[in-house]
Amino acid sequence: MNINQIISRELNIRTEQVEAVVKLFKEDATIPFIARYRKEHTGGLDEDVLRKIDDRLNYLTLLEERRDTILKSIEEQGKLTDELKAKLLECVKLQELEDLYLPYKPKRKTRGTIAKAKGLEPLALFILENPMFDGSLDEKLAEFINEELGVATIEEALQGAKDIIAEMISEDAEVRKSVREFLLESSNVRSEKTKEKAADEQVSDKQKEKDKKEIYQIYYDFVIEITKIKPYQVLAINRGEKEKALKAILSFDIPAALHIIKKKYFKYDESVFMDILDSVVEDSFDRLIFPSIEKEVRNHLTETADLHAIEIFASNLRQLLLQPPLLNKIIMGIDPGFYSGSKVAVIDETGKYLEGTTIYPHPPQKKIEEAERVVVSLIRRNKVDVISIGNGTASRETELFIAEMIKKNNLTCKYIIVNEAGASVYSASEVAKKEFPDLEASQRGNISIGRRLLDPLAELVKIDPKSIGVGLYQHDVDQKLLSEKLDNVVESCVNYVGVDVNTASASLLTYVSGLNKRIAENLVKYREKAGKFKKREELMEVTGLGKKAFEQSAGFLKISSGENPLDNTFIHPESYPATEKLLEKFNLPVAKINDSGAVISLIAKQKGTARLAEEIGIGEPTLIDIIENLKKPGRDPREDIPKPILRSDVLKMEDLQEGMKLKGTVRNVVDFGAFVDIGVKQDGLLHVSQMANKFVKNPLDMINVGDIIDVKIIGIDIQRGRISLSLKN
Repeated sequence: MNINQIISRELNIRTEQVEAVVKLFKEDATIPFIARYRKEHTGGLDEDVLRKIDDRLNYLTLLEERRDTILKSIEEQGKLTDELKAKLLECVKLQELEDLYLPYKPKRKTRGTIAKAKGLEPLALFILENPMFDGSLDEKLAEFINEELGVATIEEALQGAKDIIAEMISEDAEVRKSVREFLLESSNVRSEKTKEKAADEQVSDKQKEKDKKEIYQIYYDFVIEITKIKPYQVLAINRGEKEKALKAILSFDIPAALHIIKKKYFKYDESVFMDILDSVVEDSFDRLIFPSIEKEVRNHLTETADLHAIEIFASNLRQLLLQPPLLNKIIMGIDPGFYSGSKVAVIDETGKYLEGTTIYPHPPQKKIEEAERVVVSLIRRNKVDVISIGNGTASRETELFIAEMIKKNNLTCKYIIVNEAGASVYSASEVAKKEFPDLEASQRGNISIGRRLLDPLAELVKIDPKSIGVGLYQHDVDQKLLSEKLDNVVESCVNYVGVDVNTASASLLTYVSGLNKRIAENLVKYREKAGKFKKREELMEVTGLGKKAFEQSAGFLKISSGENPLDNTFIHPESYPATEKLLEKFNLPVAKINDSGAVISLIAKQKGTARLAEEIGIGEPTLIDIIENLKKPGRDPREDIPKPILRSDVLKMEDLQEGMKLKGTVRNVVDFGAFVDIGVKQDGLLHVSQMANKFVKNPLDMINVGDIIDVKIIGIDIQRGRISLSLKN
């Protein structure tokens, strides 16, 4: 079975579909391009499936390369049998390959190799192959005494033979597989406080008091079945071990593990050497098998937890990036702070910076009246519609200050809390320096906070996705995998929304299918020099943007108010002739496409898209996409998402009552639930158990970042600042 067939079987799609996708990958087609413009080739596979094909293709290609290396190595040793070759060719996992290769791997000096050098391998094989031996063991052992080779006594001979057998058992692929499966199915994960941590706590009562608030406290005496451990628990324990606060081990039924090894390795149940073999099995397990398999099992748990955490991070990031833009508003961005003050900036409807300053309404300065005068003046002078407040330090204090100011001065503007993660990263970046060379870094973050409300996607692409905090343990998971996954999410979102080629920043253009940083920067330079693009064909004039890059990117680069109305749609230039033929068929001019979509849609329904596609000479999926774009040219897909909640007043926790129903915005989704902004100083926790009147395995099946939801308060703990919410009927 070749790679394409394996992927086809795993993903339950046709082999021809996989072959078509692989061919397109080899032609340097991007996933967004294939998903949108090559549906006829792939049978309409979406981005998720295409990325899975890409992942499996990379893994299985690596597997093939490793298999070739292993086959060559074993063949050079003269030990490649037909049976072993067949087993190696059947492997579909790297771990299986490595298990089979282990006995043939070049070794460092071990107790087993030392014993073999002393000529004791025949003795080891004799013990294994003669379970019914009825002679004298001592006499047999005496045959292998050889002082020149370092075997002075029968005890040394026996120990050497045992060391060889122990290694043979530990290198058996079936034994390793069985022990691994046993530990993955039947062990418990235990964690406890390290001795070092316990000793630290005895230093002072203050340390003990601090420990009460520690996040690792629940893991100081923690036991859970390995099959039931949650990904966030794995990551928490891993972090605790790194910080030397925790020690984690696998606990299990040791006799059962030893029994599995004996059953797998020995072809007989009885042997005159069984006492010897029992001790060998125990030694092999304790010294050779368990340490490496335990590491593999822990790695497996970590990899699984990493993937889960990354998937949640990616899902949250996607929802955050696709939040609807707040168009045609003058926005004030505030980056809250205590000691260094709160930075304020005003931007216009296009995101252009108008003016800004720093206010000090909070301790230690507490210049509330002065701050109020400054902010009110900025609001009135610039006709500010919305105030965007960062959700970091002093966020809720700033929210209270703004709410009271709006009420006191009878202002018509509203406010909203936005995710400010990464604003400081942006403010010190080269991108920010280029945008605002005359401003200090501290004055750039507040502009970003304002722009995140104006157009979240356009602003957030300027920041490393890892710095946008919408997940848990993002610094603990596999950083390379996290970066790749999050970059894929940003690329997907940018191409899903499309880009206005005449206003997009180089940061945004970099993520467009077929473009890279160099081409994106060249495109902006060309635009600045030659003026706005009037048609898509002009893109070919950009340095580095050749025929292939044009094919991959053109459909995602929109031109509003250009020479050709089709340039403001997702219709690819390669489909313009078909589109024009379709419009001519119904006597509809291209210039009137804003009015033609509904007409064509109606006719297509009556006539049937399959028949119409055949008449025009294109595939049915392409025709359907053309009609959808003609119905709403220039449409931003984010328009369908509910707009963010704008507030003018803030609730206090003392105002809340159990049973009260409020509208809230989902700020973050994690394994155990979601954090929801309900307009109170503290976000409420919507636990996964309160999301529905049924069991919910994954919160993301029910809710996403940015969702506007109606929640009911089911618990209030003012002292601890905790609010419990529910979606249950």
